[in-house]
Amino acid sequence: MNERPGGHIEEPGPADFRDPLTQRELKRAIIWLGTAVAIVAAWFLAQSILLILGGLVFATMLDGGARLLGRVLPIGRGWRLAIICIAFLAFIVWIFYFAGYQLAGQAEALRTVITAQFNRLFGWAQSIGLVTRGTGAGEIGQRLLGSLGQVTAALGNALGAISSLAMIVVIGIFVAIEPRLYERGVAWMLPMERRAAFYETSAKLGWTMRRLMAGRLLGMAVEGVGTWILLALGGVPMAALLGILTGLLAFLPNIGAIVSGVLIVLVGFSASAEAGFWAIAVYVIVQSVDGYLIVPMVAKRSVDLAPALILGAQLLFGALFGILGLALADPIVAMIKVLLEERSGNAAQEAGSRAA
Repeated sequence: MNERPGGHIEEPGPADFRDPLTQRELKRAIIWLGTAVAIVAAWFLAQSILLILGGLVFATMLDGGARLLGRVLPIGRGWRLAIICIAFLAFIVWIFYFAGYQLAGQAEALRTVITAQFNRLFGWAQSIGLVTRGTGAGEIGQRLLGSLGQVTAALGNALGAISSLAMIVVIGIFVAIEPRLYERGVAWMLPMERRAAFYETSAKLGWTMRRLMAGRLLGMAVEGVGTWILLALGGVPMAALLGILTGLLAFLPNIGAIVSGVLIVLVGFSASAEAGFWAIAVYVIVQSVDGYLIVPMVAKRSVDLAPALILGAQLLFGALFGILGLALADPIVAMIKVLLEERSGNAAQEAGSRAA
């Protein structure tokens, strides 16, 4: 402050940035404005961000496969990664070949059976007054899909889904080829004193995601193959198609199991009452093995996530970002939990160092 002739005291104005109060308020305004801009940008770029996260999840799968293969095959990491990529491509080609030549007729039959079973169920519900008359399976399906939220334009049709999947695969392969390059690139943007903590957190994230995805793939294989074999033994029609669908839907915890269970039971009762009860038994057996053996084993070795937390995250991400958000809800929650745990641990260490 400067005193002018006549006793008038001049105080710093808003254009004088040397004043500590002005600097503090300006920093606060910049932080709030930056936060608002980041939220708006994240909302409009949500699909691109989810594609990048999906690529990182896929890169984790490839890296985990290469590490696992290294235990039995002592060759370079590049060769092991190439073997994993070729095996993944061969599996996708087999799925399309098998679906195209052997499951196409079953898929059409499955649609017909499910529609007929739903119409019978709705007819019974209308007869006892649970559903208003004139309501059909199509209208109910639209309401159910609407409750999950908007399916984005990138994933709203087959072409968009294929292009999104291709982007996830490409990003995953590039990251898996040289993960340290991208890790160092992110660390370069951080202050020097924060880089050691970042590398520790990054290693913990990779460790957790590799085990989480390994457990997820193991659960998909067990549920798919187990359902296929048990349904075929019980004489349930379309056992192969139901097994593949169950395995794919197992990537979505909770919700995937519900959807696959409904399909299995409806198809079983379309054949006979005995097949229907056998389908229920198969569903219970498969889900029990996954829920009481595989899931606890994975949670013990990676990150323990409460089922209610996962279901809530799936509903939230599904409503906000569509099917891709629904599929990535579990990995995102796991990453957030690891980040919060590491941040809390680092804060405790810093507090202890200051106290000492």
